[in-house]
Amino acid sequence: MCGIVGVLGTHEVSPILVESLKRLEYRGYDSAGIATVNNGKLERRRAVGKLVNLSDLLVHEPLLGKSGIGHTRWATHGAPSTTNAHPHRAGKVAVVHNGIVENYKELRADLAAHGIEAQTETDTETVALLTQRHIDQGMSPVDAAMATIDQLEGAFALAFLFDGEEDLMVAARKGSPLAIGHGDGEMYVGSDAIALAPMTDQITYLEEGDRVVLTRTSIEIRDENGELANREKRVIRLDQAQIDKAGHKHFMAKEIAEQPTVLSDAIGAYLKGDAITLPDPGIDFTKIDRLTMVACGTAYYACFTAKYWFEQLAGIPVETDVASEFRYREPPITPGTAALFVSQSGETADTLAALRYCAGKADKIFSVVNVPESSIARESDLALPIHAGTEIGVASTKAFTCQLTVLLMLALKAAQDRGRMSAAKSDEILGALRALPGVVNAALDRNSTMEEVSQELAEARDILFLGRGLMYPLALEGALKLKEISYIHAEAYASGELKHGPIALVDQHVPIVVMAPKDALFEKTISNMQEVMARGGRICLVTDAAGAEIAGAEAWKTIVLPEVHDVLAPLLYALPAQLLAYHTAVAKGTDVDQPRNLAKSVTVE
Repeated sequence: MCGIVGVLGTHEVSPILVESLKRLEYRGYDSAGIATVNNGKLERRRAVGKLVNLSDLLVHEPLLGKSGIGHTRWATHGAPSTTNAHPHRAGKVAVVHNGIVENYKELRADLAAHGIEAQTETDTETVALLTQRHIDQGMSPVDAAMATIDQLEGAFALAFLFDGEEDLMVAARKGSPLAIGHGDGEMYVGSDAIALAPMTDQITYLEEGDRVVLTRTSIEIRDENGELANREKRVIRLDQAQIDKAGHKHFMAKEIAEQPTVLSDAIGAYLKGDAITLPDPGIDFTKIDRLTMVACGTAYYACFTAKYWFEQLAGIPVETDVASEFRYREPPITPGTAALFVSQSGETADTLAALRYCAGKADKIFSVVNVPESSIARESDLALPIHAGTEIGVASTKAFTCQLTVLLMLALKAAQDRGRMSAAKSDEILGALRALPGVVNAALDRNSTMEEVSQELAEARDILFLGRGLMYPLALEGALKLKEISYIHAEAYASGELKHGPIALVDQHVPIVVMAPKDALFEKTISNMQEVMARGGRICLVTDAAGAEIAGAEAWKTIVLPEVHDVLAPLLYALPAQLLAYHTAVAKGTDVDQPRNLAKSVTVE
């Protein structure tokens, strides 16, 4: 959500800011703007909608200057509008902000009592107004910004720019990520390293509560207690090709196609010879009596899938929780409990808050993340990277299958450590895992079939997904994917639950996608499929060759995938969940990579 970029540079900064904001589009936004200081004068430009609108505005109303801040806004307080767009300005201060100032109403009321009225509906304007008030009281720009930050409650990443100050920027983070980039006589601020990649590969990640004062040649970081802090400068190597569509129409299509490669990378990172090897300090699964797994959205469905693996293979009881509900239940965490958190960005606000709830209560805290430098990774006892590479599309694809891969290897390691799996069974599954990238590559050859089915799904108003066992979480993921990028109402159910209510929705206008490889639960799933067909439902059966031979002729549509080991089926059946959603969205003409109202990284609760 929201993207921040700031530059103290040696060249005209407006085109640099806009280009950097383009690299943050994947986070989701509905307006954008920049502010610069030129010959001591602070000015700004803002526009609603896509960044092209801001670019057009800058053609007609250029903004000069070599110091600037920029922002893409995902609306929280106040509708998308030019007035509510960032940067916000009050007098000599311009501010960009990611997060939510929870006490802004109280602060605004205090300002109003002193005759200072807000002009927008946003919480961010309050930050600018407060800072300007402190300046009016005689504070320096830096002291004014620090005094304002002290008054704020909530989660935020902030960058301040000041009239008359061409070599000064103040930034701060609390609950929302922020990185500092180091250049040659230049300094940068960004929501993540992707925004800064064209300018520098030397990055300092701010810690929780940090405030920083920047000039072109200096950086001063203070921690939440006001003490000088020495944060590590890291060299971050981002493959620029990962942020290019590489000939594909959408990032989502590219990232679906990359799955054989990234799955191979993820498997190779943990499977060494015949042994699953974890980074230090590792995990002693013999000392874990219970596992709590917490995540949001697609990552939650990865956890839900892994629940089956941990319980069936390793015999470890697992509780899965939606992060936004977890800590508000105040769940008791008993001795012997490990907590595992899954997040692509490693900055998901609800998941991070749940992790902090478990800190000091759970015996161990583990995380499965795509960004090893993220807050969730840094605050875990052990962070396990998924090696998916940069994922731009809002709808997670390759990150989901890489999360599943790492979680499966954790479950297999737990089964081995606890003596729950024979050497022969372990060799069988690990052999199938090594072959998985090739199987996934073969499944991508069915793309045209899924595109054909999607042309008809695009005409539906409601679609149901069904699955049993390991296919139930995949049905949930399929429904989520379809909803978020095609805007078609979709629901998912465990197949056996259909007759307990949802079957009332079934008629000839409702397609039902049934995920059913020929496994131990296949016959039961087909029985549920028959119940649907008896009521006029149109079945799209996703199965393998053996399943298609038994039930394919009765289905409205059949998608035949390669055969795969039962344990690995979720990794393969994620593909039709993704491709059906993708092609349906394309058929409907929606914005596949940046669906409405959604953001890639949800950094506010």
